[in-house]
Amino acid sequence: MPHGVPEPEPAPHQPGEDSHTVRLRADLRTEDGAVVVSPVGELDYDSVALLRAQLHEAIGQARERVVVDCHGLSFCDSTGLNLLLNTRAEAERAHLTLVLAGLQSSVARLFELTGAQTVFDIRADLGSALAR
Repeated sequence: MPHGVPEPEPAPHQPGEDSHTVRLRADLRTEDGAVVVSPVGELDYDSVALLRAQLHEAIGQARERVVVDCHGLSFCDSTGLNLLLNTRAEAERAHLTLVLAGLQSSVARLFELTGAQTVFDIRADLGSALAR
């Protein structure tokens, strides 16, 4: 930059991305009568807004069941766990079932340490979550 010309401001930080890569993406689809949300990547404070929006949309679309296919979720911190707990409560208020499927070992460990596995319907994989 020429002397005296200010550096350009960096682009504002967007939820769900860091300065180099998007750390979480989430797809939403209907499958076997359930609305399926499939987060892929790391769920934490910086990425929670993206998944919150997808889960809220899923609850609005669902007739009976929302399945969160977690097989691609490599990390979840307490912010992500809190989102899932709040989503479970929102689903119950809407008379829907929230099912979690395919938890990776690191994510399952968080659920075990906090006791959260006792309040969720957790299935081994998407197929078993859809077969209910």
